[in-house]
Amino acid sequence: MDYEIFDLGDVTLQSGVTLPSAFLAYKTYGRLNEKKDNVIVYPTAFGDHHVQNEWLIGNGMALDPQKYFIIVPNLLGNGLSSSPSNTPAPFDRANFPQVTIYDNVKFQHRLVTEKFGIQKIALVAGWSMGGIQSFQWGASYPDMVERIAPFAGVAKTWPQTHVVLEGMRAPLMAAVRFDSSKLNELTSEDMRAVGRVYAGWGVSEAFYREELYREMGFDSLADFIVGVWENSFMQMDPHNVLAMLWTGQHSDISANPDYNGDFDKALRSIKAHACVMPGSTDLFCPADDNEYEAKLMPNAVFNPIESIWGHFAGRGINNADNQFIDDNLKRLLALRIDG
Repeated sequence: MDYEIFDLGDVTLQSGVTLPSAFLAYKTYGRLNEKKDNVIVYPTAFGDHHVQNEWLIGNGMALDPQKYFIIVPNLLGNGLSSSPSNTPAPFDRANFPQVTIYDNVKFQHRLVTEKFGIQKIALVAGWSMGGIQSFQWGASYPDMVERIAPFAGVAKTWPQTHVVLEGMRAPLMAAVRFDSSKLNELTSEDMRAVGRVYAGWGVSEAFYREELYREMGFDSLADFIVGVWENSFMQMDPHNVLAMLWTGQHSDISANPDYNGDFDKALRSIKAHACVMPGSTDLFCPADDNEYEAKLMPNAVFNPIESIWGHFAGRGINNADNQFIDDNLKRLLALRIDG
């Protein structure tokens, strides 16, 4: 096991349901300094584990473990933290309770403060649903978080993103003929269709037109769909996926007692210096939505990743996109924060 477990105990979720013996899986990189002010939190995205974040961590990079103490908490529902696949009855599989981004960040805050005694965070960064978590950190703990860097992630699930996630949920519902009482019959084989649905959203039209999948070692479109989309989704537990889809569809940094649904107020409350980096051709989390959000944030720079890799411009695959993100993170971390 290359990660650690932080026991949360019995937690009451935003839904009012108590999840017993909950836990966060996390991994750290580097060392916490004496002042405890070299902290970066880097949450995982939908379906990802901490290892999928490691492309952005390395000596000489912005997220340098020789300089920073980097904490990568795993999303609830991802199979490592409390999830449908690892929770005993009565909350196993399709019976797992609904978990929000607000819940995730609240528990991450407990990890950071209770386990490590940290009071200031230099940066919260993340891709996709990791990006939503970085926005939530900024909104929930504005005096603690000095910088945020969401890439290909929005501060709430706008209608387009909601529809894409619904399209991913539909094949699983169709597999049980939309009878939710039969959801426990789902298997990883049912994830094959989910991968095919997502294939049209993860990258851009231009990516397909220019056959960039050949750069990834695939000789044909059919091979790419099977080799990347089918295979990656079939490795996921369908009940974990349904749990994360619910979390994704209901993401909104203002959907909590702090802001009572006032999204604009939540954005204006983020004091952190922010670099918001959407993919310029992202079909899933469109750049226009991020642009609206960045305009309302007092200290935000809107800096799209000019790339035809779509949503996956933030995924750590294409070298030019990776360099762009790393350069922007270096600039952001170089900013002096007063107070």
